[in-house]
Amino acid sequence: MIPILLVDDHPSVMEGTRMILEQEGDIKVSLANSADKAIELINAQTYDVMLIDLHIGDVNGIDLAKQVLKMKPDAVILIYTGFEFNNHFNLMIEAGICGFILKTSNSEQLVTAVRCALRGEVVLPMSLVKQLRKSALHASGTKDGQQATLAISNKEYEILREIARGRSNKDIAESVLMSQRSLEYALTNLFGKLKVKSRVEAALKAKQIGFLTDLDFLEQVF
Repeated sequence: MIPILLVDDHPSVMEGTRMILEQEGDIKVSLANSADKAIELINAQTYDVMLIDLHIGDVNGIDLAKQVLKMKPDAVILIYTGFEFNNHFNLMIEAGICGFILKTSNSEQLVTAVRCALRGEVVLPMSLVKQLRKSALHASGTKDGQQATLAISNKEYEILREIARGRSNKDIAESVLMSQRSLEYALTNLFGKLKVKSRVEAALKAKQIGFLTDLDFLEQVF
């Protein structure tokens, strides 16, 4: 049997996904409805593939995946989400995640994605590939005849996400483990990259480019 761990806090999604996968006959699905439960199960058993929801309560699925990969560096993890996203792509790849599956995928697509992950293949739907290409074109410009593509670091993405949530500089500095002076320098560099002059403009520009989505604006800042 192929042991699969599904981490999701939506009961109907969990049961539906388990039913689809276990109908294959050679797959056994374990369920975790919280990050704590997932860690408990992972400590107790080895799973061939893990499907982790992008948002599990207050926990970011990518952050949970990073935690799991510290415990199990060879873990095969797919983000399982109801939202198409492109701003998380670099974070996902850098974290060591093998890809993601949309919850809107049909049974055949879900099973195929899991079996591809088992073979060590990266799983990306065509819709994401098209979005990434479109975003790259929008985020790119030309200078002296050469293409210059806008890129931000993981730390800068974390800062942008905290700005979108309406956090103060003091709170952001504590959250991203920086001094307020270092954060100010980071903001100056970030504003320069985005060609903006304020935090609000930075958040809006980041959303326009595709680095942030509506999901990142958990608290109204405007």
